[in-house]
Amino acid sequence: MRAGVRSAATIGVLCFILVLGAVWGWKAVTAPFPKKVAAPLCEDQKISKGDKVYPSEIIVSVYNAGTRNGLAGTTMQFFTDQGFQEGDVGDAPGKSKVPFVQIWTTDPHNPAVRLVESRFGPAHKVVKKKGPGSGINVVVGDGFTKLRKGPHFVVARADAVICSPPLG
Repeated sequence: MRAGVRSAATIGVLCFILVLGAVWGWKAVTAPFPKKVAAPLCEDQKISKGDKVYPSEIIVSVYNAGTRNGLAGTTMQFFTDQGFQEGDVGDAPGKSKVPFVQIWTTDPHNPAVRLVESRFGPAHKVVKKKGPGSGINVVVGDGFTKLRKGPHFVVARADAVICSPPLG
């Protein structure tokens, strides 16, 4: 093969590779960004009968069912000051009527619920209902003012599952 033909073939192959690279690059640049998947606030953790459950292992979400602005955020600060982990904060769903405090949970005997419950006086109510947020859902009304000091841990009376912050 003559040198001129060989040079023309090499340039042709290189041009073809350049066009393929340009097409691939254009597709990569104009493709939409992948959707960001939010990390879960908590993961289910199995607790055995007799295990201790601490505030640092519990996610609490707080919702305002009252008319006072910032009540949910203030209440969340009370919980984090006592070592609980922050979950969701916002207004209570729909037209929730809560005069003081309700804890919404599907498992009222859960040790995490008992530890959160220990922070309220006798006017609170545990409602067997799935809450809108992560972890233990606390709904506060205008009658709520502050948390009580509670125990540093509770002991699980039976095997249970709690929603704890993700490991690592």
